[in-house]
Amino acid sequence: METLLSPSTLLTPPRGSKKPAPAALSPRSVVSCALKRQQQAVAAWRGDGRGGGVGSWASFLQHGLAAAALSLAISLAPGPAPAVASEFDVLNGGPPEDSYVVDDAGVLSRVTKSDVKRLIRDLESRKNVRINFITVRKLTSKADAFEYADQLLEKWYPTVEEGNNKGIVVLVTSQKEGAITGGPAFVKAVGDSILDSTVSENLPVLATDEKYNEAIYTTAKRLAAAIDGLPDPGGPSFKENKRESNFKTKGETEEKRGQFTLVVGGLLVIAFVVPMAQYYAYISKK
Repeated sequence: METLLSPSTLLTPPRGSKKPAPAALSPRSVVSCALKRQQQAVAAWRGDGRGGGVGSWASFLQHGLAAAALSLAISLAPGPAPAVASEFDVLNGGPPEDSYVVDDAGVLSRVTKSDVKRLIRDLESRKNVRINFITVRKLTSKADAFEYADQLLEKWYPTVEEGNNKGIVVLVTSQKEGAITGGPAFVKAVGDSILDSTVSENLPVLATDEKYNEAIYTTAKRLAAAIDGLPDPGGPSFKENKRESNFKTKGETEEKRGQFTLVVGGLLVIAFVVPMAQYYAYISKK
């Protein structure tokens, strides 16, 4: 006889048999998968893949901003302040050795410095008289150029022997004044008249017109000529501009007054006579 088996019987496992359990994941494989996903996330953030990542752009932006901030700070940082000379620097610097000129005010040209150097060096070699020329913008320690010139002479040449044949010419550009001082031998060689006229004519007059180069060079020429015993070349020449007065003279005023009286009288006559003549003509027609 054949045994018939139902579908439930075929699908039901036999008694006593155990249901196979699914394969369990080992702890090592779980940790390995977690680490792999973490590494992929970090790589995606850093942009290690083909399409780049957010981290690369963030890092680039951060470095760019840092470089821009550093460049801006360097450009806005104040530079070193330029050294500004003053009458104290000239005083402590000592006399010029070869140039004969200390242009602290910065108003003399190279040509003027060269001409003064050539003129005074030749004078010193022949007459043993040295003249130093100093320009400063303003004075803060002394009242005028004469006091500052005396201070320079005493500072640079402390003894009478050192300053006996030395002369100092000072030009203050802001105050438009100058001064000349020197030792006994220098003053005697130049003469009081030339010293006075040079201080009152060459230095202040030309400095007022801001002709500083001409003021220094013409002063040097006058002093050198006086020491050599040559005729004085004189001070700067003035061009007198005669200004005409705008006021009328007495004769012109009387003449204008007569003309004005005549004109006013004529207008008054016309103003009265013409209306009366018109009125008379109108009455006579009636």
